[in-house]
Amino acid sequence: MQTVLFKDNKRFIETKFKKEEIFENLILANSKVFFGASSLIIDLKKKIGTQFLGGTIPDFFLMDLADPKNPEFYLVEVELSSHDFFRHIFPQITKFFAFFKNPASLNELIEKIYNIISSDQELKTEFYEKTKRKEIYKYIKDMMENSQNILLILDENKKELPEIVQTYTDTWGKMVKTIIIKEFKNNSESIYQMSPDFENIEVIGIEEETGDKIKPTFDEAFHLDGVNEEVLGIYNYIKDKLLSKIPGLAFNSQHYYISIRKRKNFAYIIFRKKKIRIVVMQKEELVREKINNHTVKTLSEGIQRFYNAPCCDIIIEKNKNLKEIINLLVEIQK
Repeated sequence: MQTVLFKDNKRFIETKFKKEEIFENLILANSKVFFGASSLIIDLKKKIGTQFLGGTIPDFFLMDLADPKNPEFYLVEVELSSHDFFRHIFPQITKFFAFFKNPASLNELIEKIYNIISSDQELKTEFYEKTKRKEIYKYIKDMMENSQNILLILDENKKELPEIVQTYTDTWGKMVKTIIIKEFKNNSESIYQMSPDFENIEVIGIEEETGDKIKPTFDEAFHLDGVNEEVLGIYNYIKDKLLSKIPGLAFNSQHYYISIRKRKNFAYIIFRKKKIRIVVMQKEELVREKINNHTVKTLSEGIQRFYNAPCCDIIIEKNKNLKEIINLLVEIQK
């Protein structure tokens, strides 16, 4: 069914893309709109051979550098919903999983991206401006070892996705983020619809749970799989201390996070291989008064609206000075 939008007495008709290349070019041409001014795009199809990544090349690579200290890396695959899921989309994405899990392949990609940026003056300048780092290789290596995401961009949702995510929790459930982008046109004027907003892609799915019967689809082991010993130690310490201090506390494992809940959710734990993010439901200025030994990150207005409450991020990378984290969380839940 074709959707129509109206703006300023103009009728905008939804574009039905007949070729994937047209859809891909639209996304690349508007990448700063869709992924933010701090994004860095590398169109690898023009820069690497067809034998790379097992003969399957992603449409482009995306670095989200909005927070240069905590960058996110994405293999990006653009697909039309008209493509057969199991014959085309599923095998394409599956090859990317195998690639990420192969240390030799990952190191080869790190080397290639380093060479591409180093030899392209425009890319190199943009990289320096956004990261404020001169050690390109180390920055890329640290980013890709800690952040391994696949961004699937579609023009329409695929009905197979929910079941696939439920079935392959350690791959599709953990590594794949999906965005739907639509274009609506009135002659040469376009309106774009994007769901979810890219700035919320790392926290998509966080909803306020209600009732006593919460049945998480993804258990604690799902989130802890692949994290290093330091992250495991940090999580176990925080969990044990909070459970001993707050009667009736619950750690609820959901798809994208583990929420910490008493009467309501007051914090969300999001895992990376070498660090933990805790989104706390508290005003940033109050959090900064309590946290002196860990990074406190400002969340955008869009994310604040998403959570529907004042909040900020705490980034924990070392199993030290965790007492201030415990004290803050105990105080917030009261």
